[in-house]
Amino acid sequence: MNEPLLIILIIAVVFIFGRLNSKIKRLENEVSQLNKRINSSLDQPKIIQNQNQQPDHTSIAEQNNTLKTIIPKETPVTNDSPVLPQEKDWIAPVMDFLKQNALTVIGIFTLVLGIGYFVKYAIDNNWIGETARAGIGLCTGAGILLTGYFLRKNYSVFSSIITGGGIAVLYFTTTIAFREYHLFTQNTAFAVITFITIVSILLSYYYKSEILIIFSLIGGFSAPLMISTGQSNYHFLFTYLTLLNIGMLVVVFLKHWRSIGWVSFFFTTLYILYWTYNQPQLLSIVFYSINYIIFYVFALQEYLRKKTISASDILMLVLINFSSIIGMVYVFNKLNYEPSAIFPIIFALLNGALLFREHAQKNIGIAYSVFAGITISLVTIATALLFKVHLITSVWAVEATLLLFIWKKTNLKIFKTCFSVLFPLVIIAQIMTWLQYINANQLAIVFNPIFLTSLVTVISMVVNLFLLKKIHETQKQGFFPETIFSMISYAVIYTAMLLEIIYHISGMQGSVIISIGVLFSIYYLFILLLLKEQLSLNSSFQNGLIYLLLLLVAVHVSFSASEVSTSILSHRIPFSFYWIHLLYWLPFLYLYAATPRSADFYTTKTSYWIISFVFVLSVSSTFYHLYMLTMANDIPSSYKASRHFNILFLPILWTVIATVFIYIGLQKKNPEYNKIGFALIGIMAVKLYAYDVWQMDNISRIIAFIILGVILLLSSFMFQRLKNIITNLVDKKEIQDENMQS
Repeated sequence: MNEPLLIILIIAVVFIFGRLNSKIKRLENEVSQLNKRINSSLDQPKIIQNQNQQPDHTSIAEQNNTLKTIIPKETPVTNDSPVLPQEKDWIAPVMDFLKQNALTVIGIFTLVLGIGYFVKYAIDNNWIGETARAGIGLCTGAGILLTGYFLRKNYSVFSSIITGGGIAVLYFTTTIAFREYHLFTQNTAFAVITFITIVSILLSYYYKSEILIIFSLIGGFSAPLMISTGQSNYHFLFTYLTLLNIGMLVVVFLKHWRSIGWVSFFFTTLYILYWTYNQPQLLSIVFYSINYIIFYVFALQEYLRKKTISASDILMLVLINFSSIIGMVYVFNKLNYEPSAIFPIIFALLNGALLFREHAQKNIGIAYSVFAGITISLVTIATALLFKVHLITSVWAVEATLLLFIWKKTNLKIFKTCFSVLFPLVIIAQIMTWLQYINANQLAIVFNPIFLTSLVTVISMVVNLFLLKKIHETQKQGFFPETIFSMISYAVIYTAMLLEIIYHISGMQGSVIISIGVLFSIYYLFILLLLKEQLSLNSSFQNGLIYLLLLLVAVHVSFSASEVSTSILSHRIPFSFYWIHLLYWLPFLYLYAATPRSADFYTTKTSYWIISFVFVLSVSSTFYHLYMLTMANDIPSSYKASRHFNILFLPILWTVIATVFIYIGLQKKNPEYNKIGFALIGIMAVKLYAYDVWQMDNISRIIAFIILGVILLLSSFMFQRLKNIITNLVDKKEIQDENMQS
């Protein structure tokens, strides 16, 4: 762009701005005159109706009825439903502010960039030196502050925004003068930035602008980064941050600006956690304690003044307690100090004192529930730390449960959202804890850090399930599906116990590990089904557990049994272990007899065939392996025993089972069992006549046919007998019905 065109553009902009400014002034004058007219009309005496005029009783009655319909009746508040503070919408005010002041924010940002580019252009052309550059920046910032001062009365929001822009210019100018031009020493630069922060806070208080003090605090917390030289002077840093937070607390008590407390908490937490991770020192415990007191008082200011506690206050209480515990315990563990559980105990005593205060005043409300939940959570963490659990996993698990508890008590969405965010992090942290089993050596049974951490998570999952069960259905709207949440919780509980078992039997034979692992899985599902009413498992979830249990039984009798038999015949494990392998029969028989009916498992015909198939497979596998283990001494001799059982005894066994199915079908009038029984007889007959008889010797063939013939005849006899009994019962009932009708 050439210079004449630039001059013309500047003149056009000035001309347009001048015209707009004159129109705005004219509109302001018209509005002022209109307000005067309205005020003068309101001051005139009102027209009084004629006293002799009779009132319209009909219209009065109609007006009363209308008022009754418009004005809602007050809903009585009972003691059973605590009065909750109205949840504040934090998003709407921010969006309104941005919509109304977006141009102002963009404008001040653009102005700062324009000044910066101008200074850069001047520097590139060697128009000004380094000292002059810093002077221009400081004067520009001061000029913007002065402009905001003159506009503060009529344009308060606009004034606050441009004042914040002026403060930003002063901050960045001082930073550049120190880091790039070395015009100041570090102490001088820090003193200048501190002075700017103090002035900006005083201006915020003078202007009564919450927006401006947020700008000031962000600048104040950014100051240490602006003048940092890479050296770790944490003592000086946190002394400065403590003074800044104390100033924040004073302003909050004077002006009730809650947002600045959250800004301070965010920056302070980032600083102190970085210090803790990078250079853990015992002195950091002092700063943790000071910050705990400051932000605890910040969270309780409304509670101490008005006896109310809002959602943001509860969230601050949760965050300051658990973030402080994480940092303090981490420092103690890194420096090998004991006992680290002293910190949650101290915090529990503090919250317990507030709980006792609520109890003494008989205020069984939201505050009582919050203090009770935090106290119990802190005691739980202290107990867990005494057993050397992993810190992050345990703290997050307990904190998630606390958030769910507070949501249940307050029905405030913010705690549901925080729980939904934290719950996946608990799962990830627990998985990271489980991975430590890989390199762990000689862990004690149960009383080891990994399993005790898992135990804390397991207990929190159980409490979560209980709390979710007690939450009203209307509260669960928007919550991630309860079935998925339950499945994840049950999976975490299962995995925690299974990994502990596998770790301690990892030195045994692979067949033993697989068999015990599958047995544990079967019994775990069996216990869930036994407690289905207490756990409020829905029908679909129960059916899914039953199908999974049947699958595990099928895997156990098909693969695990073969591995166990091979290990016994190879003399790697004793024969007595096979009886442990057979323990799956206890839950399986109970499942077959009782559970499917109560879970509506038999609503589909396929269920009869699936459970009957697993039953036939289990019976056949049990007798097959028992026969092979008793008749054979080693693996070569087991081949002959296996062939003999499959040809001679398996058809007999299937015939007996088929007869039982047919008998049950007739007794219970269930045609599916009849079909299953006859299908099994058909399979047995095809196998017998197509393959088995050609593999037998004459004596075995004769024995097989005789036994099968006797079984079939007895089955036919029982079938006919049962059929006659059923026919007689039907005939008697028809005769009784006819007699009653006659």
